[in-house]
Amino acid sequence: MASAGSFGRLSLLLALSLCSALASTVPGEAPRRFWIEGDAFWKDGARFQIVGGDVHYFRIVPEYWKDRLLRAKALGLNTIQTYVPWNLHEPEPQSWEFKGFADIESYLRLAQELEMLVMLRVGPYICGEWDLGGFPPWLLTIEPALKLRSSDSTYLFLVERWWRVLLPKVAPLLYENGGPIIMVQIENEFGSFGDDKNYLHYLVQLARRYLGNDIVLYTTDGGTTNTLKNGAILQDDVFAAVDFSTGDDPWPIFRLQKKYNLPGKSAPLSAEFYTGWLTHWGESIATTTASSTAKALKSILCRNGSAVLYMAHGGTNFGFYNGANTGQTEFEYKADLTSYDYDAPIKEHGDVHNPKYKALRRVIHECTGTPLHPLPADIERASYGLVKLQKVASFFDIFDKICDPLKVAVSEQPLSMELTGQMFGFLLYVSEYQGKGPYSILSIPKSPGVCVMLT
Repeated sequence: MASAGSFGRLSLLLALSLCSALASTVPGEAPRRFWIEGDAFWKDGARFQIVGGDVHYFRIVPEYWKDRLLRAKALGLNTIQTYVPWNLHEPEPQSWEFKGFADIESYLRLAQELEMLVMLRVGPYICGEWDLGGFPPWLLTIEPALKLRSSDSTYLFLVERWWRVLLPKVAPLLYENGGPIIMVQIENEFGSFGDDKNYLHYLVQLARRYLGNDIVLYTTDGGTTNTLKNGAILQDDVFAAVDFSTGDDPWPIFRLQKKYNLPGKSAPLSAEFYTGWLTHWGESIATTTASSTAKALKSILCRNGSAVLYMAHGGTNFGFYNGANTGQTEFEYKADLTSYDYDAPIKEHGDVHNPKYKALRRVIHECTGTPLHPLPADIERASYGLVKLQKVASFFDIFDKICDPLKVAVSEQPLSMELTGQMFGFLLYVSEYQGKGPYSILSIPKSPGVCVMLT
């Protein structure tokens, strides 16, 4: 039998639990709720139009998070979309990182403080021109080799271990729990990769386990029959959004989108409305005109469609986190720039006094009635002048002094970076060749990424 004191403490505990459970409910008001009905988004009993933009926390130094979000809000956006890169948060197995650039909870709370909603793209694969699509490189060291983005049991075990850490952190920040998150994306453009529905179904079940049944889960795929057929998860009541070129007529694609959503559950949404494009090293900087981008956005918003600007602000691929593509052959390696400016309306350094920002801002105001606030001031920049570098030594002159002999790996075949336990950077491969006579011809086929030093 509990004592009177114990009973009092128990009553207090129950009362606190009840208050926590009802934190998002004010007496006399309906609970906070975001849902899809009648082929439209609804928030707290009123129709809602998503005017969003991708602003990735991991591509901005935390000191500038607030500045960039305020510039996005001044553009007329009401929603921020961001990926969550697995490799940033679990750089080594079960070594978790949630500070600095990786402090996702602080970023989400900041968005809420600024009265902005959030669409969260939790992967596990994100693409996004990010190294290995957000997968930690150590996944490639596992034997037998994992089949990524599939029902491979070991891969699913590792995804669950990751989400078991991530999703409980974001669950309190869901809209129905009083936070800013209105939607959570499963995978990313999976329809362009495969058709493993068991894999997608598993991700949905896992997300529901930690986030509940009220949150709107969604997928994003290209606006074609094949990609939507492969990537949509209709049987699990997951909302299928689309992306497509800004040169395409959006409304035939939105009509196609309806075929891959449940009846009444197909709010027209371009989850990646491209404001620019990516650029690889060696290419001319990709750009799009302000007028064509604004015209394309107007064709969606002024007919009550929803769109998320990809990107609203691109930012920077710090370190070696920039992703890469291959060309026609696997040897045609095309690395993305460190800059992820993307020709977005908010430039990499934060500038908004440009034609694209102003044109999109006018369209958003015209189509949605969002008030036009004064343009934010540009961040003051300074010239640091000419910095002269003085050669001290060649790398190969000091190689034996800076290399740890214990970290030298000897192998008959070249080892990949991941197999040496290195996530990013460079490896030096050294090989000895002994000729059979006084004169030998060394034939080396042309291959990108191979540096040959003859001494």
